[in-house]
Amino acid sequence: MEKPVVWPIMKMYVGDLLQVIVDASNIAHFGKKDGKPSLSNLLAADEALQKLGYHPILIADASLRHEIDEKQEFNKLLDLEKVHQVPSGTNADHYILKLAEEEDAKILSNDAFREFYDEFRDINSRRIPYKFINGKITIGSSAKPKKIRNILQKICNQTLSEFEKKGYDSYKLKKNKKLSGIAVAKEAIDRISKSKDEGIDTKLEGMFMKIPLFDKVMKMVEDAERTSDFIIFVLVSPRDYREAVRNAGNIAVTVGDRLKLDHAPLVAVRNDLFTKPGTFELNIIYSDEILEESPFDVNITINDHDYSFVKKNSRNIASTVAARLGTWKFPIVSVKSSMLMEKPGHYDINLDKGGDN
Repeated sequence: MEKPVVWPIMKMYVGDLLQVIVDASNIAHFGKKDGKPSLSNLLAADEALQKLGYHPILIADASLRHEIDEKQEFNKLLDLEKVHQVPSGTNADHYILKLAEEEDAKILSNDAFREFYDEFRDINSRRIPYKFINGKITIGSSAKPKKIRNILQKICNQTLSEFEKKGYDSYKLKKNKKLSGIAVAKEAIDRISKSKDEGIDTKLEGMFMKIPLFDKVMKMVEDAERTSDFIIFVLVSPRDYREAVRNAGNIAVTVGDRLKLDHAPLVAVRNDLFTKPGTFELNIIYSDEILEESPFDVNITINDHDYSFVKKNSRNIASTVAARLGTWKFPIVSVKSSMLMEKPGHYDINLDKGGDN
């Protein structure tokens, strides 16, 4: 009769020791002697991990006790709960992966677990490889964790949601239209005038190319800042920021001339983490609706793995939030790491009163 399985209470650390789940069947089968898995392999792995400062948890599938070379000694380890066996019919690989994910533990195994890639994220950053040479085990290193895809966009999304809970609407369109000075001017004209005149492209192109030199245009834009009816936020990828800034003055004058405005609109270029390279989006706001200061500052608490990446992009986060909310000045975005955020991708966002509040 099979002994009931009592699973160890897993903690990431036991005292100061990081736990490692040992794929016992995989290790025992390495370089099988006479076709049988080896108990000495398991004992060598357990000893090596302890010497490296880990606390090993050995987990085996139900068949190993019937196949291993030293059955009696192996059964003693089961009785002493030095090795834990999954019940018959249970997939040991799946159980190991699930337990490692829940407890954020490493796994000692040469199994790539490819059949579980769709279910478990970034297995290679959790798996520690090994090799045996002349009966001696060498413990390798796991791969570096992959960056969580779109974590900056997720942070911006949640931040804007927090602002909306406090009564501040945000601009949500993310059409990613192809970026060029003329394309931005045409889109702004269409949005402001609500008309789509035929032949506007060729007229705009001629107008755009006749605009004065950049330094003269910037004088016009400075005047427009005080008198413009509209503020046009041009949202671009950080990669395209400089190009968009070079065209800002020309865009302002082109739009003003085409719509016969008394004063050219103010064009403000903002880095936007939702916008793909080579594309743009516009947030056009009446001047009297612009908030000079952000009503709240943003506090991001994040895991150690993502801290440096998010900290480096804190100004881009601030720019994205300001552009989507329609505030002239950026919110202050502070980023700090926390041991409580154990897994890559974990973060928390809080808003504090900012600006003149």
